Amino acid sequence: MIHALDHVAIAVTDLDAAVRDYEALLGRAAERAPGAPGAERAWFHLENTSLELIAASGPGPAGDRVRARLEAAGEGLLLIAFAVEDLAGSARLLERRGVPGHGRSDDARSLHPGMTSGVQIVLVQRPPASRPPVEQPSSAAPFGLDHVVVQTPNPDRALALYGAKLGLDLRLDRANEQWGARQMFFRCGDLVIEIGHGLKAGVSDGPDGLGGLAWRVAEPETAQARLAAAGFNVSEVRKGRKPGTEVFTVRDRTCGVPTLMLSGVPLAAA
Repeated sequence: MIHALDHVAIAVTDLDAAVRDYEALLGRAAERAPGAPGAERAWFHLENTSLELIAASGPGPAGDRVRARLEAAGEGLLLIAFAVEDLAGSARLLERRGVPGHGRSDDARSLHPGMTSGVQIVLVQRPPASRPPVEQPSSAAPFGLDHVVVQTPNPDRALALYGAKLGLDLRLDRANEQWGARQMFFRCGDLVIEIGHGLKAGVSDGPDGLGGLAWRVAEPETAQARLAAAGFNVSEVRKGRKPGTEVFTVRDRTCGVPTLMLSGVPLAAA
């Protein structure tokens, strides 16, 4: 059913300002595209997924969704969109599994947020190996996305949604008392959907929320120096939790999205 993460979308207040920051962050030019009713948007295409920046521009359902997000929580991740080869067939299967869709179109279907624990999830019809052309960045810029974080107060509910219902491949489920977290890693194409749960908070029926993004870079030290020179507030490069990796944090100019840069290779090559 799901074969890749098609894109993630960030709700922003000022599209021009967000484009400037993400062009500097990702080291590549944005592609402006016609917006859905009530919204304007820009795209960044990477090797394994795309990033959409979307701002409200007038009346219309897309603009209403962006405004609702901004009013409730400010700028940040708005939705995740999974790629499927057969949209109609995938939607029928998910409806039988208790995750109905709505907002019908020829190439995209939103899943009912009441059945996805409050996270906006979209299915996009796209055959495998049909990604848009990608601008090749320098070694100091991200070449792909490593993982998306979803925070949940109910890890077993998330396990049922992302594993049993959406059919993603659970690669690791671990609880680490030292970090105070349970983490579940679902493979999606050559990247990961990471589900995080704070152990101290206990389990509740509250909504899930989209967390942050971790981008892959070939040379973390060089990438950190490039962003520092461009005026970003970045941490020092440090050892990652995964053995053999290095990471650093980007602390500003990310439109409210917690952001890491890390050394890494696609899962298929790991």
